Amino acid sequence: MQFFHNVWVLYKKEMKTYFTSPIAYAILTIFLVIAGFFYYSNILDYMMASMSPYSQYYMEYFNIGAYILRPVFGNLSVIMLFLLPILTMRLIAEERNSGTLRLLLSYPVRDIEIIAAKFTSAVSIVFLMFLLTFPLPLFLFIAADPDVGPFITNYVGLFLLGSAFVSLGLFASSVTERQVVAAVISFGMLILFWVINWIGKFVGQTGETILNEISILSHIDNFTKGVIFTHDIIYYLLFTFFFLFLSLVAMESRTWRSK
Repeated sequence: MQFFHNVWVLYKKEMKTYFTSPIAYAILTIFLVIAGFFYYSNILDYMMASMSPYSQYYMEYFNIGAYILRPVFGNLSVIMLFLLPILTMRLIAEERNSGTLRLLLSYPVRDIEIIAAKFTSAVSIVFLMFLLTFPLPLFLFIAADPDVGPFITNYVGLFLLGSAFVSLGLFASSVTERQVVAAVISFGMLILFWVINWIGKFVGQTGETILNEISILSHIDNFTKGVIFTHDIIYYLLFTFFFLFLSLVAMESRTWRSK
């Protein structure tokens, strides 16, 4: 189909842009260094705690999932909160500012194809971030015999979270021509969705339930515990498609006004 052909062509262009600039390399390096630090420090902490003379009294807490995986992946989700707005800030804002978006729209491609290509290219970088961390948990499998399930659920949760972050970042990039402004908008909105349920106790039980359902943080918590609930997956998918739709609307609106 013509749609997939156009998306593929644009996708290759976006990936080439990422890897001919220092953006992808910087983000991947920073993420891997921080992920390695978290794994290393939590493994050392686990080893020290397990050798404590008092460990026999609370052995139920000494499982790799609770003591290592949950803190590590929880911290990585926070790092993504800072890194992904930088990854997505240039997606449309840079092209608007340089004028290449107008040139791109002069070709036989539609706005939805541009949005799809830019989203999938950024998500590919997120996937590569996680793929490069695979050697880190291998050390745990060499030294111990942990369950595979919690690793899968944590990676699935982080990938869904990263896709949601990218969709919001793409929207932020579609409403401005300044990359820094796009990054600030993206980061600010992500922080809002991250902490929105913190005021739940002040708005009553119904309000607290609603805010918990809106919050990004409350839905990632189950994945870090090694549990997958359908409503958490649906939340991230709806979040992602909602902001992709807003990105498309914003792009079509600005394109129409520029004619």
